[in-house]
Amino acid sequence: MEENGKRGTDAAEEVRRRLPDEETIYDLAELFKMFGDPTRAKILGCLQVRDLCVGELADVLDMSISAVSHQLRVLRGAKLVKRTKEGKEVKYSLDDDHVTGIMEYGLKHVNEDR
Repeated sequence: MEENGKRGTDAAEEVRRRLPDEETIYDLAELFKMFGDPTRAKILGCLQVRDLCVGELADVLDMSISAVSHQLRVLRGAKLVKRTKEGKEVKYSLDDDHVTGIMEYGLKHVNEDR
């Protein structure tokens, strides 16, 4: 019995050592909160297809420009989207390939049993 108890303690200690620190875990939880809102997830899905301006996103999602702008500010703050000025227009895109990967893995996961 002591052997099993010792292994359990060693396993617990190994897991503790390998866990990210509290600040990193908090930041990760905050990141996933961004994907927890259906409107933000739709915006990210649109931007996965192509770069769009606020008006185009509002049209696709049947939302007001103000509501889309608000969500884009939140997503920019989380470093999930970026904006690029093209003449008079500002186009939004996914910030980097990591965001694309998160979206792809998430969609793959939710569609596994469908």
